[in-house]
Amino acid sequence: MSGAAPLREQLAGLPDGPGVYLFRDAADRVLYVGKAKSLRKRVRSYFQAPVRPDGGSADADPGPKAGLHPRTVEMVSRVRRLEALVVNSETEALILEGNLVKMHKPPFNVRLRDDKSYPYIGISMDEGFPRVYFTRERHRRDRLYFGPFSSASKVRETLNLMGKIFPTRPCEGPEPGRPSGIPCLDYHIHRCLAPCVGYITRDEYTVLVEQVIAFLSGRYRGLEREIEAEMRGAAARREFERAAVLRNRLQAVRHLMERQLARSDSMGSLDVVGVAIAEDGEAANVQVLQVRDGVMQDRQSFFLDVPGAPDLATVVEQFALEYYAVGIAIPPQVVVPPGVEPAAVERVLTGRRGARVEVRAPERGEKRRLAELAARNADLALDQDRRRHARARSRRVEALADLQRHLGLPAPPLRVECFDISNLGATYAVASMVVFQQAAPARAHYRSFTMRHDGGPDDFARMEEALGRRFARLAADDGDASLGATPGLVVIDGGKGQLGAAQRAMREAGVDVPMVGLAKRLEEVFLPGRRDPVLLPEGSAGLHLLQQVRDEAHRFALRHHRGRRGRGMTTSILDELPGVGPARRRAILRHFGSADRFLDATREELAAVPGLPPKLAREIWDHLHRSAAPGEAADVGARAGVEAGAWS
Repeated sequence: MSGAAPLREQLAGLPDGPGVYLFRDAADRVLYVGKAKSLRKRVRSYFQAPVRPDGGSADADPGPKAGLHPRTVEMVSRVRRLEALVVNSETEALILEGNLVKMHKPPFNVRLRDDKSYPYIGISMDEGFPRVYFTRERHRRDRLYFGPFSSASKVRETLNLMGKIFPTRPCEGPEPGRPSGIPCLDYHIHRCLAPCVGYITRDEYTVLVEQVIAFLSGRYRGLEREIEAEMRGAAARREFERAAVLRNRLQAVRHLMERQLARSDSMGSLDVVGVAIAEDGEAANVQVLQVRDGVMQDRQSFFLDVPGAPDLATVVEQFALEYYAVGIAIPPQVVVPPGVEPAAVERVLTGRRGARVEVRAPERGEKRRLAELAARNADLALDQDRRRHARARSRRVEALADLQRHLGLPAPPLRVECFDISNLGATYAVASMVVFQQAAPARAHYRSFTMRHDGGPDDFARMEEALGRRFARLAADDGDASLGATPGLVVIDGGKGQLGAAQRAMREAGVDVPMVGLAKRLEEVFLPGRRDPVLLPEGSAGLHLLQQVRDEAHRFALRHHRGRRGRGMTTSILDELPGVGPARRRAILRHFGSADRFLDATREELAAVPGLPPKLAREIWDHLHRSAAPGEAADVGARAGVEAGAWS
């Protein structure tokens, strides 16, 4: 291979120290990022004939070493260049490896499935009265995040419970309340203490938020003592209503503790990590048993893609870096499976928590029993996931065969495209195209079209336009992976009229693809050239697939339509002015007081706006009077006057 000699030279020059290595392919894409105590030993272990002992180049080209996993062999065979980054310690190498994996997203590294979509509980500490809310992001440094959780329903269930125990404000925005200035319904149903009207002071609200943090951190016993002391203090001061509220809160916390899976006063707070790796080395499951103050409060289950069959220690290390990215939720002890070197992970977690974290594999006692329980749960989850995927694959194969048989297709439709129209009368019309590959959604291939047809609410014309634009791109073959692929079946959301419009578009584009229309009322399937519809058996896999594709196209079209409609209802003429951003829009409105006065202003009056340069004022005046033809100024002013509320 042309890149063999440079690769041999790079292998020969590797240092014998800790660091991180990157494997790159012929296109210079990062295939894999790894860390090592000794870069020289670790990287050479992948290759059959790396170098001679004297450091000179070997005669044979470096290739994959015998005995490697097939995916590792595939990876090594694609390596054309490697990079090595030397660091001072294994801990630094572990941190750098995690950062580089996030940056490059290599295909052969361990990674959480759909890691960006895991839910968290966030607390907006940057606001005067912080909110506790559901979120899927954790990038804001001035906010606290708890998670990740393996189930969004668990997060919402926890938030619902917390809303009853700790009634923090649910309203969005940096300040509590609403324009009316009166408490909302949440106050009257005891789900908020109405900080918006001063029914709770900032200091009292801060104590409530601190209790929420203690609750989410698992400090149940300390929280129990704190609420009990606060309750007794309120009773001693004869604040009996407040004492009753605190009594109910205390009872709720105690009831929650009684419901937990296990209790052990001597165990303290820790996480127990159990790992199972599939026999084919392509997937793994990690179970995290969360014990807080001796109470097993929850179990989280995470599936990982582990191409290349890494060892158990690598899986645990890379999962720990990903899972414990938020320092406040890290317990003082993490129990890991045997065979994991704890030193590097321990130092990383200690740095993130700001206090010592002990990482170890238990040898006996209750912690070992919990570790075995976590490992058994991981094995069970992995087996259930394998069975679920096998059933899903079987259903998809059955659905494609069903469609081929009932619709008379020449082959199973491995790629199905569905089109739908969404509009509000004659306005904000859009079309959606969703794609299913092998009976599963291929969301990266979804496309939406903003309709150019302006002849009124004509769904037939819009469907013809959407199909025409889509298949014109197929004929053009411009390199778009979605629009350049030929579908095995096109599904039109509608009956004979929409199907006829789609046929006209296809004939004009010179494309011949099997096509059907799916009518909602009786789930009738219309085929071109047939008068009577085809009724697929109710409950059949093929009909279920068509319904799923149609519903997804409708959802995607509606989302795009709502987005256009929302943007259209909040835009104004000020948004189109050159050089005018949010700050200058506010300055213009403050200066003139109304949209009509702004539109009637002269060049000199525009130049008098504070913060508006004279040159920009002239450009704005020219833009307004150039864009409005004679007789249109009144309409522009009326429109601006209606929308003035959206500018402020």
